[in-house]
Amino acid sequence: MNWLLWASLPLLALSVWMYTTQLSKSLPTLKNKKICLLIAHPDDEAMFFAPTVQALAKPEMGNHIKILCLSSGDADGLGETRKKELVKSGTTLGLRSEEDVLVIEDTNFPDSMSVTWDPRLISNLLTKAFAPRMASLPNTSPPEATIDVLITFDAQGVSGHPNHRSLYHGAHAFLKALMHRHAGWECPVKLYTLTSVNILRKYASVLDSPATVGSILLQRKQTGSFPSPLLFASGPSDVATAQSAMTKAHASQMVWFRWGWITIGRYMVVNDLRREKEP
Repeated sequence: MNWLLWASLPLLALSVWMYTTQLSKSLPTLKNKKICLLIAHPDDEAMFFAPTVQALAKPEMGNHIKILCLSSGDADGLGETRKKELVKSGTTLGLRSEEDVLVIEDTNFPDSMSVTWDPRLISNLLTKAFAPRMASLPNTSPPEATIDVLITFDAQGVSGHPNHRSLYHGAHAFLKALMHRHAGWECPVKLYTLTSVNILRKYASVLDSPATVGSILLQRKQTGSFPSPLLFASGPSDVATAQSAMTKAHASQMVWFRWGWITIGRYMVVNDLRREKEP
């Protein structure tokens, strides 16, 4: 009898996972939006944001997603290789075109575990990319931007990497700059950040999906065109595609510990994002 119970556990886990994945699809999401995923290194999009990109890039959502990466990940001298890998990964995850991936090479944004990037410089870069008319707009006009949504890491950066955490502060600095001289208007860019979790949940793989879905269902929600929180739970097929984005597209990065991440990392399966308060 005991062996029968143990043998049924994987089937039970799979059933719960599939049920909660379907349940997550009933929650409000982003549709018909121009979205930028802001990352620090090639492979961030697959290791951390794959469920988000896959869900929002589906044609029926009507979104146009671009990836902006602030370094080529050249810490080991593989920058040119990694740029090509990011393009391949992005299209694997559902981006419309290779042109929707942009990698910045700037000495102000080195790929380094010991360097925190200047939020003001990140803000300036985002302004040039998405709000080029910021300085010339009169304060009697609403602020303008060429994107509707900016998605990036939260203040903890999921892994604690200083480059990841810098993006959070840089994104906030950009929104503040965007709204400078435009008090009383609505910010044209909504910022969503990926929720960091404790280490046990981080490596719980599909087991964290039901827990995350359940917690989101119990939370107070913001509705409308920009709902919050957002939840994206992938099923087996999408998880396999996300894993392929790492093993095939980001082949240069597949050292031993990344095999563990793509096998039991919850961010390959589920993402929950929260809309940040407007400045």
